[in-house]
Amino acid sequence: MNATQPSAQKNDLRLLSVVIPARDEEASLSPTVRHLHLELKLQGVPHEIVVVDDGSSDKTWQVLQALKKEIPELAPAQNTGLNGFGRAIIFGLDRSKGDAVVIMMADESDDARDAVRYWKLLQEGYDCVFGSRFVKGGGVIDYPRIKLTVNRLANFFIRVIFGIKLNDTTNAFKAYRRTVIDGCRPLIAPHFNLTVELPLKAIVRGYSWTVIPITWRNRRAGVAKLKIREMGSRYLFICMYVWLEKYFSRGDYRKRS
Repeated sequence: MNATQPSAQKNDLRLLSVVIPARDEEASLSPTVRHLHLELKLQGVPHEIVVVDDGSSDKTWQVLQALKKEIPELAPAQNTGLNGFGRAIIFGLDRSKGDAVVIMMADESDDARDAVRYWKLLQEGYDCVFGSRFVKGGGVIDYPRIKLTVNRLANFFIRVIFGIKLNDTTNAFKAYRRTVIDGCRPLIAPHFNLTVELPLKAIVRGYSWTVIPITWRNRRAGVAKLKIREMGSRYLFICMYVWLEKYFSRGDYRKRS
C-alpha cells in the first residue's frame, strides 16, 4: 500500500466519536452498540457513540432510547430531513464532539476490535486509517458473490484512475481526525457514495493515511440497504468529481501545513 507517513502530533486526541447510520436496524443495533461500547471501554478509549436514525419505519428509535439508559456514551439522533446513507453520516458528523471519528455500520458487519486499532494509529499521528478486507490478514465472511465481484471491479477502477494502491476504498469502515473531516468539506454525496468521497478527498488533499487488514461478516439480521443497480452512476459521479479536483484544481484544496 502506498500509505504516507504520520503528519500530526502523537497522542493529542482526547475523544473518539463513532458515527453509525441506522435505517430499520432494530434487530442489529443492540448487539452492535453494546459490543462496541464494551470493547472501547475495556481498552480505555474515551468515546461517544452517535447513532443516527435515518427515517426508520421499525422500532430503531425505541431501541436507541432503551440503550441510552444503560450506555451514557450513546448519543442517539434522528435525521428528520432528507434521508440517505451519506446524509445520515454527515448529520452524525455535524453532531459529534470527538477530535477523531470512526464511521461504522449498524449491522454487526464491522469488528469493534478494529475500531480500537484505528484509534491507536490515529494516536500515532496518522490523519486517516483505512481498513481493507482484501489485504493479507483481512477477510470476509458470507459475502454475496455478485456483490463481491462488483466490489472488486469498482475498487480496481478507483485504483487505476487515481493511481493509488488502496484496494478497498468503497468500504465505509474508516477512521479520520476531525481536521480531515473539516478539511474535506463540503461533503456532497447523499448516499453510499459518501464512502468513496471521504477517503478519496482525504488522499487527494494531502492528508496522511495508512491501511490495516480488517474483518467483515455479512449481517445476521435485517435487510441490506445498498442496491447495486441504484449506486453505479452515483459512485461514478463522485469518483469523477474528486478526479477533477485531483488533476485540475491546481492544489487549491490541499491540506496546508
